[in-house]
Amino acid sequence: MLDLLIQNASLPDGRQHMSVAVQDGRIAAVAEGLQAPAHDTVDAGGLLLSPPFVDAHFHMDSTLSYGQPRVNRSGTLLEGIALWGELKPLLRHEAIVERALAYCDWAVARGLLAIRSHVDTSDPSLLTVEALLEVRRRVAPYLDLQLVAFPQDGVLRTPGGLETLRRALDLGVDVVGGIPHFERTMAQGAESVRILCELAAERGKRVDMHCDETDDPLSRHVETLAHETHRLGLHGRVTGSHLTSMHSMDNYYVSKLIPLMAEAQLGVVANPLINITLQGRHDSYPKRRGMTRVPELIAAGLTVAFGHDCVMDPWYGGGSADMLEAAHMGLHVAQMTGQVAMQQCFTAVTESPARLLGLEGYGLAPGCHADFVLLHARTPAEAIRLRSTRLGVWRRGQRLAGSPAPTAALHLAGRPAQVDFLHR
Repeated sequence: MLDLLIQNASLPDGRQHMSVAVQDGRIAAVAEGLQAPAHDTVDAGGLLLSPPFVDAHFHMDSTLSYGQPRVNRSGTLLEGIALWGELKPLLRHEAIVERALAYCDWAVARGLLAIRSHVDTSDPSLLTVEALLEVRRRVAPYLDLQLVAFPQDGVLRTPGGLETLRRALDLGVDVVGGIPHFERTMAQGAESVRILCELAAERGKRVDMHCDETDDPLSRHVETLAHETHRLGLHGRVTGSHLTSMHSMDNYYVSKLIPLMAEAQLGVVANPLINITLQGRHDSYPKRRGMTRVPELIAAGLTVAFGHDCVMDPWYGGGSADMLEAAHMGLHVAQMTGQVAMQQCFTAVTESPARLLGLEGYGLAPGCHADFVLLHARTPAEAIRLRSTRLGVWRRGQRLAGSPAPTAALHLAGRPAQVDFLHR
């Protein structure tokens, strides 16, 4: 007898009337109209069953700290960094852990079961690192939390920054991070990329760098990142996050840059909610959008994911752990409104970030982990349109969360008694 059988589901690739059979925490079969005895049978009613959402770029050490010790009045990236510097001396281990655990509760409720979080390594005490390592241990039964050693203040700009980052890796942090555009000079930024990529190669780690998060078209550290990736043979293991300067670069230079990135098999993470909020702040009008060139990068064969980046922290006062909100913003900012493009935006919060994180057993195929989300939508495009309610969230075949279907009562003569917002 099966542990779980989901019947009459639509899948993200367009297949309908599909059944997903679960045994011992893994998917045993995916077939149309499968009938079999099971301890638990769920009729999906033709709605969308998706692999879980994945956030390829987040900052869990600062999440839910909005307003502490004050609000970012200018709304700029640099004031956010300064505000984080003011908050760091006030941080306490228990408070960081509790905020992060609360956010993970939100994430599970939203079907977000894997997160890559950057954690600040600039403080020699490594307070935030030790707090998030505890969080990673505590949430491991229900959420994959991957940590990036992130030298927020610059690995070369901060005295002892490289040694502190090494210590974070020694403690068990998973990925090497960086912020080359925040070093004192372009030359030091390039040097930091070289040093950090060599460190990752030496330790067998992946790399994920905040790279060129600026409106400056001459901030070109992603070119160095692609070169070092190719030189060190790190193909497919390196991600450039943000890359907002590409929005401001001239097309001729980009025509050279994107093939270099593709040759290195760089991953890319755009953060639509935050890129559209922080970039263009120095413009009057016309005002730049700031998000990197998502459609062009996808067309060149690169793996491109959307991240949430921030939720209620020094940089951003919004957010609710909803990756469909990030996909919704990305779709609009990148003008990806065609059918194929909308599907790509859904992939950017599911399959693509899972690939960047190197998640084992991810997907809706026999042998994969029985991790999935039942959405109040019939297609990926409709899921993005509605920022769909998560009717059920499963991990290893066990139901973790769920919400009732969203309906609104109507009191209109001659019209239906309620609406559920699905397009028929």
